[in-house]
Amino acid sequence: MEMLTVKGNQIVTASGQPIRLRGFNIGGWLNMEDFIDGYVGAEHNLRLNMSRILGKDKAQFFFDRLLDHFFTEDDVAYMQELGANVLRLPFNYRHFERDDNPFEYLEEGFRRMDQAVEWCGRHGIYVILDFHAVQGWHNPDWHSDNAHVHILLYGQKHFQDRAAALWKEIARRYKGNPAVAGYDLMNEPVTRLEYERYDPSYNDWDALNNIYRRMAYAIRAVDADHILFVEGDNFATRYEGLDVTFDPNLVVSTHNYVTPTVSPGKYPGEFHGKVWDRAALAAEFNQHSGTRKAFEFGKPIFAGEFGVWYTGHLDQLSQRVHALDDQLGVFDSAGIHWAVWTFKDIGAMGAVNVASDSEYQLRIAPILKARRLAADGEGASVGQKFKETADTIDQALSELGIPFTIERQRFAQFSLFGYLAQFLQVPYAHLFKDCSEADLDRMLSAFAFKNCIPNQPVVEVLKKHFKA
Repeated sequence: MEMLTVKGNQIVTASGQPIRLRGFNIGGWLNMEDFIDGYVGAEHNLRLNMSRILGKDKAQFFFDRLLDHFFTEDDVAYMQELGANVLRLPFNYRHFERDDNPFEYLEEGFRRMDQAVEWCGRHGIYVILDFHAVQGWHNPDWHSDNAHVHILLYGQKHFQDRAAALWKEIARRYKGNPAVAGYDLMNEPVTRLEYERYDPSYNDWDALNNIYRRMAYAIRAVDADHILFVEGDNFATRYEGLDVTFDPNLVVSTHNYVTPTVSPGKYPGEFHGKVWDRAALAAEFNQHSGTRKAFEFGKPIFAGEFGVWYTGHLDQLSQRVHALDDQLGVFDSAGIHWAVWTFKDIGAMGAVNVASDSEYQLRIAPILKARRLAADGEGASVGQKFKETADTIDQALSELGIPFTIERQRFAQFSLFGYLAQFLQVPYAHLFKDCSEADLDRMLSAFAFKNCIPNQPVVEVLKKHFKA
């Protein structure tokens, strides 16, 4: 493999040949996520609850074996077989550093990352290392391993120092490694909570740009060559004030979850009052502020996340895959790089799924049902109660001359995730309390590639565009 670099609006090899990066994310591995792995809540809280209920040694065994089975060279070989040439690898700082021992690094996290890079290099797949869960929390959602919605990174030097130092350590270890395409500095930053939407012009660009520059300077102190990927504010959807000039070897990374790939409805057709077809997808992409930013400064564009959400809606999978096909066609026509979310999960967005009749899936079925009814706010009665509460508050504020309204989705998510999702970790842990290590290993082997099932409609569309 050859080192990659940015030349104008292209990514090129060391010999100067342009390359198009197209592949997968491996969500749920070095940054575990509830809907991918089958639990509820934030990873660090789950680990604490499992340790308390199962005992420290058995809980550690559980997580070690889950990660051992979840991602192996078999997965990488299948990606290569489909035609992928890039893997975006999300990671959580807690796999590399402890909060009670900052700036001291955990070799177990690096052992797994090293192995992933080695496997990918062996199969001709470049790796983008993606800082998905940052010290101090950089966004309010579960995917940053955030249990309580706080966002502390942008205002506290301690967390910024640790984040920059970890990037420096990573860059020191992977300097000159041609299998690494580059470093995605921070996944989906959020400098303001969405409930402040009544002033949508506000984003703390100074804070975000300062952190990106600190991370970049830390990396460049030891690694002058690898590409830097930067994402916009508000979950990689806002780019107006983002600085993309502080490093010449830089790619603008956008996230492009669009309505017809994640919402009920017939495609092409009308969703929430708007007609979606390929032309509408192209217009949405061209109007995306990240696209405009990249075009303005002549930078390559990487669609780092997008995909189909099909859990509970398998009857509409063909509609969503049709929309995905058109979306990928737009990406290909624009000559951009992309990585779909995600490679493997228990049946939500993955190109490969844990079998629904596996012992693990059957064991956790009550938790999945409880999450669907409550923790994700999908239950009709739960959703109605939150709507009624929000309506009452809106009415009261209006009568007081304060014409601001509650954002319903965030109201339900933050309320439920802040307590109920964490609470449900306790019964999840008790499902495994009386299991032996052999029992745990057998159940968790459901995540091994040989025991998983490719989602053929998704796979066929991806294969078509990998090889286009």
